[in-house]
Amino acid sequence: MRFTIVTGMSGAGKSNSLKMLEDMGFFCVDNLPPVLINKFAQICFSPDSGIDKVALGIDIRGGNLFAELINEIKNLENKGYELEVLFLDANDETLIKRFKETRRKHPLVAEGRIQHGIEQERELLIEAKKRANYIIDTSNLLTRELKTELAKIFIEGKKYENLIITVLSFGFKYGIPSDADLVFDVRFIPNPFYILELKEKTGNDKEIRDYVMQWEVANKFLDKLDDMINFLIPNYIQEGKNQLVIGIGCTGGKHRSVTLANELYNRLLKQDYSSNIYHRDIDQDTKRKK
Repeated sequence: MRFTIVTGMSGAGKSNSLKMLEDMGFFCVDNLPPVLINKFAQICFSPDSGIDKVALGIDIRGGNLFAELINEIKNLENKGYELEVLFLDANDETLIKRFKETRRKHPLVAEGRIQHGIEQERELLIEAKKRANYIIDTSNLLTRELKTELAKIFIEGKKYENLIITVLSFGFKYGIPSDADLVFDVRFIPNPFYILELKEKTGNDKEIRDYVMQWEVANKFLDKLDDMINFLIPNYIQEGKNQLVIGIGCTGGKHRSVTLANELYNRLLKQDYSSNIYHRDIDQDTKRKK
């Protein structure tokens, strides 16, 4: 029996996660009051239940009842039940944006500022996050990427370090990403922008990749960056960091930064880290011309 409690910040993706887990064969129940967890577990763990995978969505929509979550988890463990906690998180900026896009009210501040509700919720969820077996920060994850992360945990059974790495290319002329933890400037590498036949292509094109990576300085930079990132990652994991955003910037975010971001991302994939890639400004020149 796999008994999973899904909780976390409102707007971080709990509902989507439950739908994905249901597609993976889990029996899913959303918004179950914590006081009913023990009774529900007894039913699920009984030999004739016919259920082998359960996911319970529990969050602050339960109001005052949510405060009993940690106690109920401890009660289950004391009775010998094995369970795990999946915690969905996202940064404040992302959560506010999602609430505004969906025009939903935060459960804790129906008439107040969303930010105040987020702050209150984080306080209420401190112990639940500490208790979590898996923490997924969805700030920079697409829906399909969230599904991939869940599959790693619940289907493939891979070791999960609770750290998702986002490699982000950008253009300095459009501003440094506010959510970047590490920023690297690759404007020292020769720029294909000034070669007529390469100007309109991007770092996703083989011609640009070949041009950028022909330079020894680009390969040395990538090797040193790779070495440093692999030194930092275990230390970030030990610290408890859940999201690492690595920004790689060039002038316009179209050629050099895209190429180096792709190269770093491919190296991370070979080492089986949970990672994704996003090219923030790759289409900016095209948009400005319209």
